[in-house]
Amino acid sequence: MADALLALREYAKLAPWNIRDLSSLAAGILDASRVTPINAAAQSRPNDRTVRFYVTRRLISSPDGRGTAATYGYRHLLQLLAIKLRQMEGVTLQAIEKELADSPGDVLEKRVAAALGPIPGPDQLDLGTRGGHRGRVARALGARTSGPVQPEPRRTEAAIPNGAWFRLSLGDGVELQVRSDHPAARSQSLRQRVTEAVARALADAADDQAI
Repeated sequence: MADALLALREYAKLAPWNIRDLSSLAAGILDASRVTPINAAAQSRPNDRTVRFYVTRRLISSPDGRGTAATYGYRHLLQLLAIKLRQMEGVTLQAIEKELADSPGDVLEKRVAAALGPIPGPDQLDLGTRGGHRGRVARALGARTSGPVQPEPRRTEAAIPNGAWFRLSLGDGVELQVRSDHPAARSQSLRQRVTEAVARALADAADDQAI
């Protein structure tokens, strides 16, 4: 179980995720575990609708933020994996709800690791053609990098000065690029604060549009 725990904690380093990447990662991990469900109904892999349904049922904690700016962390991934793994064993959602309520984070992590067994790390996980992965998840598919990345060429804008850029994912379909020598990119905490501030502004704009 120690190896499975270490592998799971590698995924924690990729958080936070948008809802699409969360469900895709969980599905990829379940596929890689080769856990065999006891019935056909339990074979379905999680998707965006699945996650929203579980949040509504309070099986999964509410995300940080709202709408397209909502983000999910490591505990959300553990909860989603725990639900699907228990469903594979034939346990009802009602029973799973009680189990999750009685499981602190460290216990939940150990249970998920024990049920999954050996799993590949993020750089070896095969996600197939699921979703349009962005940010850290996209970079983890080929090689693990958490630092600056080079921007794609922009043909319709003036030339960008040479230098590395950070790509900050703000949710499904939104990404912010900050050049590495900008004051807002000096540390991870600063980049996180910028990400959260812009995500809140986008969520507020979406709410105003809906009114």
